[in-house]
Amino acid sequence: MKKLYPYMKPYLKFFIASILLLVIYSGFLAAAPMVEGLITTRLKDDVANIANNIPGAAISFSYILKILKILFAIYIGNITCGFLSQYFLTDGIQNTMRDLRNEVQKKITKLPISYFDNRTVGDILSIISNDIDTISNALQQSLSRILSSVLSITLAVSLMFYINPTMAIIAILIVPCSIFIMRFIVKRSNVMFENQQNALGTLNGYIQERYTGLTEIKLYGKQAESIEEFKKINNNLAENGFKAQFVSGLMSPLISLVTYIAMVSVIFVGVTFVISGAITVGQLQAFIRYMWQLNEPLEQVTQLSSAIQSAIAASRRVFDFLEAEEEIPELVKPLKIKDLKGNVTFEDVSFGYTKDNILIKDLNLDVKSGQMVAVVGPTGAGKTTLINLLMRFYDVNSGAIKVDGVNIKDMSRDELRSIFGMVLQDTWLFNGSIADNIKYGNENATREDIINAAKMANVHHFIKTQPDGYDMILNEESSNISAGEKQLLTIARAFLADPSILILDEATSSVDTRLESMLQTAMKNIMKGRTSFVIAHRLSTIRNADLILVMNNGAIVEQGTHDELMIKKGFYESLYMSQFQKLP
Repeated sequence: MKKLYPYMKPYLKFFIASILLLVIYSGFLAAAPMVEGLITTRLKDDVANIANNIPGAAISFSYILKILKILFAIYIGNITCGFLSQYFLTDGIQNTMRDLRNEVQKKITKLPISYFDNRTVGDILSIISNDIDTISNALQQSLSRILSSVLSITLAVSLMFYINPTMAIIAILIVPCSIFIMRFIVKRSNVMFENQQNALGTLNGYIQERYTGLTEIKLYGKQAESIEEFKKINNNLAENGFKAQFVSGLMSPLISLVTYIAMVSVIFVGVTFVISGAITVGQLQAFIRYMWQLNEPLEQVTQLSSAIQSAIAASRRVFDFLEAEEEIPELVKPLKIKDLKGNVTFEDVSFGYTKDNILIKDLNLDVKSGQMVAVVGPTGAGKTTLINLLMRFYDVNSGAIKVDGVNIKDMSRDELRSIFGMVLQDTWLFNGSIADNIKYGNENATREDIINAAKMANVHHFIKTQPDGYDMILNEESSNISAGEKQLLTIARAFLADPSILILDEATSSVDTRLESMLQTAMKNIMKGRTSFVIAHRLSTIRNADLILVMNNGAIVEQGTHDELMIKKGFYESLYMSQFQKLP
């Protein structure tokens, strides 16, 4: 709650209004038993007078009617205050949750790529959706009940002491006994609820991962193994959930037992006081009602304990996410490159994803403006890492990367990334029209610009053959077009962005041979005058590169043009020839 308070603070007026209304609500609730007791006492006296044949004795219906009117007003006031209190509380809680979700969304944009590399998508989605919903539901269900419970207990205890201190002392023993029971159980169940939330995050991560790879699972006949693994994770969640809910559920019956023991004792003592004339029958009735008012809040708190503990565990996950280490802060006055040319320099660059495993060591590279630079090498050589460093998805451990002589660390990330256009091997398209997906590269583009970009990417003809052309809606998974068509659309998007430096990470991997040839011509046109980095596995696609960087084990082992490297008969030549050798 302490960490949640800053998000609740802007809406304190709603919470204060709700609390004030709850005070009035509890006052009405406490007044009702006393007023009801007046009717019981008057009826008892009237009946006794009639039984004793006292002249003029009769039931005082006018008095009883007057009290009933007062009771009706109390009940109406009680209901009205409860309704308004819940209205203001709901407004405050939902606004708080909205701000918390916005803060989580902002946090996502500030976290380094390494944070997401080390966690499953499903677990992160579970934090954003399930955990925040758990907090919201717990606050909605429990906050008003806890506040009203505290007020009800305070007023009930005060009025019980007013009626009879001796009986009150016996009755309030319920409170410390109940608190002891709650603390004893909560202490043991807190860890269980945290395990339950973590198990739920693991389950969501597994589901997301398997749903994404459903085709591969069916292809390799791994359905049975996936089901068995799911059962294990699901059983773990069920086991943790059972432990948490069962242990937490013990509170209610134990507190009820304490209440019933106290109530029997109070009734026994109360009857003796009524016989002696120390209290009236109506006061004893009111006292018993107050005992129920004392027990009811405690019962509610125990019933809500599972929701509260789940919310506590969920809040830990949410605030651990919000407190995660962010990317290195931007400079107060970042540099901007004027008259960008596109020269890129790596000076003694060293980098490792962990400090103990340095992947790139003392890398030096000088790329001139307008050059097409191909980066080749075996898997794990550091090709994509080189691009990640260039885009500042990761920062170098030592050395410097410069664009036109400016250290990229001295630039804002947004400014740096705005000069790049990227086409990745893994395509990403969103639910929307084809035109909107292409326009994502430049929000100010006209329809004519979009069509020209599509023509450059050789995807215009395909788009025109679709039922709605450029207005065709792609579904959430973009499964209504092929993988190659997705790739072409992302290339068209990059063309439309008109970047100064172009990065193509195996961009033609999903394109057939005929279309690849056409695409190479289009890419050659758009790369004119631009510095281009091309990561390629099919070495036949980069024969015309101005410079080929051959990487192995994080270092550039060879560099030069295709012809120069083939003459050397070194590592590149063996890589190139291996793609044309027939398997035995």
